[in-house]
Amino acid sequence: MNPPSLASQLDNAIAHLQKEFAALQIGRASAVLVEDIEVESYGSMMPLKSVANISCPDPKTIKIEPWDKSVLGNIERSIQEANLGINPQNMGEHLFLPIPPMTEDRRKQMVKFVHELSEKAKISIRNARHDELKMIKALKDDSEISEDEQKAMEKKVQEQVDQTNQAVDERAKQKEKDILTV
Repeated sequence: MNPPSLASQLDNAIAHLQKEFAALQIGRASAVLVEDIEVESYGSMMPLKSVANISCPDPKTIKIEPWDKSVLGNIERSIQEANLGINPQNMGEHLFLPIPPMTEDRRKQMVKFVHELSEKAKISIRNARHDELKMIKALKDDSEISEDEQKAMEKKVQEQVDQTNQAVDERAKQKEKDILTV
């Protein structure tokens, strides 16, 4: 089995970072905040998006309508246990999740968390670079490539890594700007 290519590993790091950023609660309603919360349904755990319709009737509210009303209590309990800082309001047929406005302290916490997530993405990128450079060195040691080819390949890897790190920084700055915008 071939290891995943460097490009796919770098793309995966960016995609994962974007998914993490999308799931951050920044004072606006978004189905992404809750869609992957695990809910017990018929004896097994399933993501919320598999057992209910999730919509945002306005920018400050998420509406969850389970397809089977008997799992409404389980959905409510799972949302409370997810510790999102959102208290669901049970309306009998569906749940409303009012998104609270963000305080200044919460905004600062979120910015720190954005930096943590971007650093994790960069660690993932460094690990991918390390694996790729190790593979290039092995090719050189096995005399499959020349020293010049090794240097050229290492330079290309570093260029890809630099571009990806720049993309991470840009996304982090944009997310920070979104969080700090009142």
